[in-house]
Amino acid sequence: MSPITTVTRELLVRYLQTWAPGALHRGRRAVYAHGYADADDGAAAEAAVRVLAALPDLARNRELSMVAVGAEAGGLVGRLGAAQRDSGAAAGLAVLPVGGGTEERLAVALRAAGASRVPLLAFLDATSAGEPPSVTTVAAVASAGKPADVLLALPPGTPLEPYRTVGLPLVTAVRVATGELLVFGTASGRNLEDFKEELWAAAESAGARLGDPGDPEDLLIDVSPEPDHDPLRRALLARLDEAGAATVTELRTFALTDTVYRAADATTVLRALVDAGTVTRRPEHGRLGGDVSISTS
Repeated sequence: MSPITTVTRELLVRYLQTWAPGALHRGRRAVYAHGYADADDGAAAEAAVRVLAALPDLARNRELSMVAVGAEAGGLVGRLGAAQRDSGAAAGLAVLPVGGGTEERLAVALRAAGASRVPLLAFLDATSAGEPPSVTTVAAVASAGKPADVLLALPPGTPLEPYRTVGLPLVTAVRVATGELLVFGTASGRNLEDFKEELWAAAESAGARLGDPGDPEDLLIDVSPEPDHDPLRRALLARLDEAGAATVTELRTFALTDTVYRAADATTVLRALVDAGTVTRRPEHGRLGGDVSISTS
C-alpha cells in the first residue's frame, strides 16, 4: 500500500473504534457513511464493516447503519456481507451498499438511511478519484448529522478554504509526506481531540511524517512519543503576539485546528513557556487549566 493508504486506513479504523461507541451512547441510532467505497478494491470499506461489527453496544438495543456509496458498490455486496457475518455482528448493524458516484448518490443515500439529526460520521477518500468531493456534497453531510463528523482524504494541491465553510465550526487539516491532505471537520471539541490523537497514533504506526498544509517552509514532523515542539512553540507565540492574550482553552483549540499538533502538545509547550518566563499567566498560581489567561506581556 502507498503511505497515504496505510495512514488513512489505520486512521479510519482507529477513529471508528473511538467514534462509534460514543455515538451509540449518545443516541439509540447512528450512521456511518463511506464514500468512494469501491476505491482500493473496497478494502477500506471492508475494514470499516469489521470494526463496526465488533462493537459490543450493538447488542444493547442500539442501531448502526453503514452506507457504502461507490460507482461499483453493488459488486461489494457479497464481500461486505461476508465481513459482517464473519465478524459475528449483532442484528443492530445494517450495511447498505449503494451503487453510483459518491457525488450523485451520497446525499440521497443518507436520507434513505435516516441520517437526519442522528450522530453521523462520513469518510470520503478521494485520493484515487481524480477530483476532490464538492463542497456541496460535504455540506450535505454536515447539515444532516447531529452531530456530524467528516473525514476527507484529498489529492495533493486541493484548496482547503472551501471546506472550512461547510457548516462545521472546527476544521483541521494535515499534510502527509507524500502530499495528500487529511481534513477533519466537526462541531465537537472532544471529537477533534480524539481525531488528532488517533491521527498521531496512525502516523506513528505507519512511520509517516505530517505537516501543516499552509506552512511556507513545508516542514514535516516526525511523529514520535517525544516530537519536536519548536514549530508549535513559534506558532503559539505568534498567536499570542497577534491576540495579546488568550486562554489555555483557546490556545489548545488553536493548536488542534491550525497546526498539526494535539491539544496535549499545546499544554506541554505552554507549561514550558510559563516556566521559562517567556509568557505570563493569570492567575499566577494553580493548575494550568482552561480558563487561565496567557500573554506575552
